Amino acid sequence: MGDIIKLMRNAHAPHIDFNELRGLIKSNPRALPSDIDMVYERKCKFLVCEWKRNGESISQGQLILLQNLARQPQFVVLIIHGNTDSNTVVNKFEWINKRGMFKLAGNSLEDLKDFINRWYAYADK
Repeated sequence: MGDIIKLMRNAHAPHIDFNELRGLIKSNPRALPSDIDMVYERKCKFLVCEWKRNGESISQGQLILLQNLARQPQFVVLIIHGNTDSNTVVNKFEWINKRGMFKLAGNSLEDLKDFINRWYAYADK
């Protein structure tokens, strides 16, 4: 397990390249899949988290995906600004509310841990 954690902390880890799927959907040839960085599930409720480094933007397609997930009653969606390169750094994280708006939810790793624990208690009911 320790080796897996070391691999996850690699800032230069390869990202999935979906380019081979470009054009697959004939009615929308620019459509590509998106990946999600972190997901919790508890009793059919989901906490979905997307990590972005400082200055890294969200593509329009990924933004639409995350906002639409956030509108679903069983989903909570966070955008976490930080990284997990050598230590976990959380500069801030935002919750996407049911209207698709971003709300500041915390600005530290401890805040994120607290949010996850509160989400889990909510989902466990």
